Amino acid sequence: MRDYLVFSKNLLAGNRVTMFKKHSFPLKTLAYAVFTMLLLTAASKGVARDPDRLVNSQPLPRAGEAFSSLQKSAQGLSAALQTINVPNGFQLAQQSDSDVPMARGNSDTAIVAEESLDEGLTDAQDSTVVYDASYFASYNPVSVNDMLDRIPGLDLGGRGGGGGGARGLGTGGNLLIDGQRIAGKGNSARDQLDRIPAQDVERIEIIRNTSGSLAVRGAGQVVNIILGDNQSRSSTTAEVVARHNHDDTFEAGANLSHSRQVGNLQVLMTLEARPNYENRDTREVRIGPTGDVVTTLQETEIRDQDEYRFSTNMSWIDGPHRIQFNTLIGDQSHPNPIRRDFVDFVDGQAIGRAEEEQVDNTQENWELGGEYEYTFSNNARLQALLVANEEVRDSVRERFATASGDPLGDLDKILFIESNRTTRERIVQGNYSFPLTDAQSLRVGLERADTQLDSSLFIGSRSGSEAPSDRTGGLPPLIAQFNPGTQVQEIRYEGFAFHNWTLNERMSLESSLVYETSEISQTGQFEKTRDFQFWRPSVDFRFNITDSFQLRASAQRSISQLSFSNFAATQNNDDRDQNTNAGNPELVPEKRWRYETELEYRLPDDAGVFNARVFYDDIEDTIGKFNATVDPETPLSATGNIGPSTRWGMFSNASTRLGYFGLRDAILSADLALFDSEIVDPFLGTKQRTGGRGFSSVNFRHDVTDLGISYGAEYRYPLVGGYYEIDINTITRNDGQPSLDLFVQKVLFDNVTFRLESDNTLDDERCRLRQRFNGTTIDGDLRWTEDSCSTRYRRLTLSVQTTF
Repeated sequence: MRDYLVFSKNLLAGNRVTMFKKHSFPLKTLAYAVFTMLLLTAASKGVARDPDRLVNSQPLPRAGEAFSSLQKSAQGLSAALQTINVPNGFQLAQQSDSDVPMARGNSDTAIVAEESLDEGLTDAQDSTVVYDASYFASYNPVSVNDMLDRIPGLDLGGRGGGGGGARGLGTGGNLLIDGQRIAGKGNSARDQLDRIPAQDVERIEIIRNTSGSLAVRGAGQVVNIILGDNQSRSSTTAEVVARHNHDDTFEAGANLSHSRQVGNLQVLMTLEARPNYENRDTREVRIGPTGDVVTTLQETEIRDQDEYRFSTNMSWIDGPHRIQFNTLIGDQSHPNPIRRDFVDFVDGQAIGRAEEEQVDNTQENWELGGEYEYTFSNNARLQALLVANEEVRDSVRERFATASGDPLGDLDKILFIESNRTTRERIVQGNYSFPLTDAQSLRVGLERADTQLDSSLFIGSRSGSEAPSDRTGGLPPLIAQFNPGTQVQEIRYEGFAFHNWTLNERMSLESSLVYETSEISQTGQFEKTRDFQFWRPSVDFRFNITDSFQLRASAQRSISQLSFSNFAATQNNDDRDQNTNAGNPELVPEKRWRYETELEYRLPDDAGVFNARVFYDDIEDTIGKFNATVDPETPLSATGNIGPSTRWGMFSNASTRLGYFGLRDAILSADLALFDSEIVDPFLGTKQRTGGRGFSSVNFRHDVTDLGISYGAEYRYPLVGGYYEIDINTITRNDGQPSLDLFVQKVLFDNVTFRLESDNTLDDERCRLRQRFNGTTIDGDLRWTEDSCSTRYRRLTLSVQTTF
C-alpha cells in the first residue's frame, strides 16, 4: 500500500510514472528472451518467400468462362509445386456419396483409391483428404490432438449450430469419431481428442464435400477420426502437469484415460484434475472532465480454481446395430478473493481507502447421453439420441471496505449479493436417412428439447433503507433489485429435412428446411407465456473446380436462442459500480440471413492450404442494451431488441509446410480476419459497430523428428478500436494487446513426451477505456473516464505424457 501511495502522489504531481509495475524475474526474463529469439530465428527462414509461388490473385472470370479458367490456373499451380515432399501415409480419397466411412465395423468403410502418385498419395474426385496412421509415426504422437497438430490448414473452430451453449442437439458440428457424433454437449467429441490414444487411430479423414452419409451438417470441412478395428486392445494414457505462476504459486494436476475394446464393446474412461489458478493484476486511473486525476486504483483478483472431471464413453456394435452411452460429472467450484486499494485526490491531497471481496463460486455439472442406430441393407439409417444434463452456478459475494483516509483500518461489510442459477435440459432426437437415387439422399428428423432455468438474486447494501436481514448477510435488503425466484421453461420442437444431391462428379448441393416451434413460460418475478414459430431454410453448394481447388457458397436463415438469464434481474459482473442487470420478459430472438462464399486451395502433396471466406449478415431484432428507465432519478438499462443491423467481413488463412526452405516437417500458418458492422444506437441515435474489427495470428511449428524434438510459437494480434459498448450511463471500449505463446517438447524413452510451455509470454494486457456519465449517456454530462489495464502475467507449464 505504501508503494501505491507513492505511485499515486507522483501521478498527482505530474511526474513520469509507469502504469504497470511488473514482477521482476531476471533469470526467467533472460530465459524467455533466449527462447523467443531461437524460435523467431527459426521461423524467419520461412517468412520471406516469393509471392509468385502463392495462389494467383487475379479476379475470377465471368460465369461462362469460370470453369475452364479456374481449372487451368489450378492445374498450372499444381504442376509448379509437384516437387514438394511430405511424409508417407497421406492420401486424397475418391469416394462417392455413399462411401463416406461411417461406424467402425461396417462393410463399406474401405477407401477407394486410384493410382499412387507418391508412396500412398492418391488423387481424388471429391477431395476428401485421408491421413493414414503411418503418416504420423515419425512424430511419436500420444493423443489424437497430437496428430491433428501436424495437419496444415485444419480448422476445428466450427460454424455449425447445435451443441455448446445452444439449447438442444441440433445437427451442426465438424468432428466425428468413427463417422458418428457423440450423444452429448458438455461431453462432446471434441473433448475426446486428448483422451483417445494415437495408437488406436487407423486414419484421419478431412471431408470437404457435403454428404447425406454425414452425421453432422453446416461445416466447411468435417474431421472424421477412424479407430482401428482390433477386437481386443487396451491402452492407458497418463499425464501430469505442473505450473508456475508469476506470484510464485505452484499448482499441479493430472489426468488418466483408459481405452479398452473387447469384441464389439469399446470403452473410454477419463479422470481429470486440471489446475486453473489465476492472479490478475489491474491498474486504473480515473480522469475528470478537465483532465485532472480523480482516483487511482490497484486491484488484485485471484481465481483459486481446480477443475475436476470424470467421463465415460461406451459403444457397442453388432452388425447393423450400434449403441452408445456417455456420462460426465464435473466440479469447478472455487473461491475468488479480490483486493482493491483506492487513492482519491481531494483538494490536492491523496486520501487512501481499501475494499476486499470474498466470492464463493459453486459450479457443478453432470450429463448423460445415449444413442441407438440401425443400418438397413440399403444403407438407410435410423437413429435415436437422448441427452439429460444439469448445471449449477451459484455465488455469494461479500464486499468489505475501510473508512476513507484509513486504508489499513478495519473492514466493514458494505455489500452482499447472492446469485443462484440451475439449468436443466432433457433432449430427445430421432432421424432417418435414406437414399432417393444413386445421386440423391434425404434425412428427416424431429427433436424435442425441454430446458428449464431456476434463478434467484438477493442483494443487501449498507446504503439500504430497510431493516437489516440475515437473508442479505446482515445488511439492509435492496428489495427493488431482488429476484426472489424465477422459473423459465421452454418446450421446443424442431423438425428438419436435409436433401443431398450430387449434381455431377464435381458439384454437390445440400439444401435444408427446419421448422422450429417453442413455448416459453416464465413464473416468479414475472408471469408470462409466449409462443414462437420459425422457418430456417439453407442451401450449401460445393464445386470442386479441380481436385485441389474448391468453391463453396451458402445461404442460411438462423434464429438465435434467447438467454433465459436476460428474462429476470441478474448479477452484473462487468461493472463493480452497477450491481445488477434488469430483466426483460419481452425479449424475442434475433433473425439472421447469412450469405457466404469460400475458396480453398490445397497445394499438391499436402504442402499447404490457402483459404478465403467472405460473409454478409442481415439481422433483424438485434439484441443489445436499451433505455428502460422508469424513474428519471434512477437511470436503468435492460437487454432488449434494438432494431436491424448488418455485419460483414472476411476470413483468410494460409498454412504451408516449409519443405522448400529445407524444413520438411515445419508448418507456418497465418490468419487474418476483418469485420465491420452497423446499427443505430438506441441511446445516442448514431450509427455504431456491433462488434470488433478483427484479428490476425501467426503460428509456427517445427518437428525435428530425428531428435524427437518439437518447438513452436503462436503470435496473436488483435485489431483494436472502432467498437464501443454503449449503455445507459457508460460508454466502454475494450482493447487487447499482442500475445505470444511458446512451447518446446521432447520425446524420451520412446514414448514419454515432456512439454514446456510459456503462456502469455509478453505479459499481454486487457485494456478498457470507460466513460461514466452523470445521469445518462443521452445527456452527455461526463463524470469521469476510467483508463484501466489488467494482466495475469506469463506462466510456465511443464507436462509429462505417455501411453502404456
